[in-house]
Amino acid sequence: MPPESTHSEALTDLQQLKPASFETPAILKKLATTSRKLAELKGLAASMPNDGILINTLSMQEAKDSSAIENIVTTHDELFKGDAFPDLVNPAAKEVRHYIQALRIGHERVIDTGLITNNHIIEIQAALEKNHAGFRKLPGTALKDGFGATVYTPPQDPDTIATLMRDLESFINDDARFDADPLVKMAIIHHQFESIHPFYDGNGRTGRILNVLYLMQKGLLNIPLLYLSRHIVRNKADYYRLLQSVRDQGNWEEWTLYMLNAVEDTAAHTIDTVVLIRDAVMDIKHRIRSTYKFYSQDLINSLFAHPYTKIEFIEHDLQVSRLTATKYLDALCAGSFLEKRKIGRSNYYINLALNCILTRDET
Repeated sequence: MPPESTHSEALTDLQQLKPASFETPAILKKLATTSRKLAELKGLAASMPNDGILINTLSMQEAKDSSAIENIVTTHDELFKGDAFPDLVNPAAKEVRHYIQALRIGHERVIDTGLITNNHIIEIQAALEKNHAGFRKLPGTALKDGFGATVYTPPQDPDTIATLMRDLESFINDDARFDADPLVKMAIIHHQFESIHPFYDGNGRTGRILNVLYLMQKGLLNIPLLYLSRHIVRNKADYYRLLQSVRDQGNWEEWTLYMLNAVEDTAAHTIDTVVLIRDAVMDIKHRIRSTYKFYSQDLINSLFAHPYTKIEFIEHDLQVSRLTATKYLDALCAGSFLEKRKIGRSNYYINLALNCILTRDET
């Protein structure tokens, strides 16, 4: 069992970190392959005619995986129902929906300002937790291992937390402070944020949202579509072990390699997903266009923005009457593009191709 540590011993002083110490042969080699894979994903996403399809569908995947790390577990079915009927799903699915809202808020702030500020971070966490508690003001937060023993105590004093978060805000937004590859900085930022642990709750999910926002801010992605939670949830023990290894032993190289590998693995998986979605969009577009007079690009966009669609979505997106929307959806069910189901007194329609892609990792 690792020795118990306190924040005074374990928290990194960002001022003391040197970029050169991250230029090890192993890190530089992994940076080269990771950067290529990330650039491939960025280029592929740019080729999609409607990136809103990717933003909506992949953010739902991320929300599910990130919440699962915090033991908020839901199924794809409940998640997709929650997209269509937010008031008719279980509490876990509602929690996951909060994550999607928080992610969108963060995306909008980066687009609008080009910055990631503490006010933005507080706003993201507030959307996650549905409160406005802000940074922690009372002591008592401690991180425990599986045996209930305290392995790390983050800063407890409110003034210390505020000071550390101001320093982290500067580190994020001022490239002159630390002249290193953005992927290396992302690994450092994530570790520092999780070690400060500035909120009463939602630190893990907020920190994982910051990862993709930082990649966008630095131009490595144009839209938020690379999410590390899938990798982390599959390598959870290593994630927590290496977080603590930096605190106990200053083991930055292994932590950085873990994060770079997470980016590369996730980029490869996301490329596969984007290709499958792109091909499904083109296939269904051509088949609907050759079969139905009501074909339109707006229809295709709407069908692929929601794994589970409903009459109201089609009404809104195509600006048609409820009767017309119902006729379109029933015709697409007859053509085996959709499958009609019922929740409560309402119908919903499963995009069979998209649902198959998004649930292909389920066991």
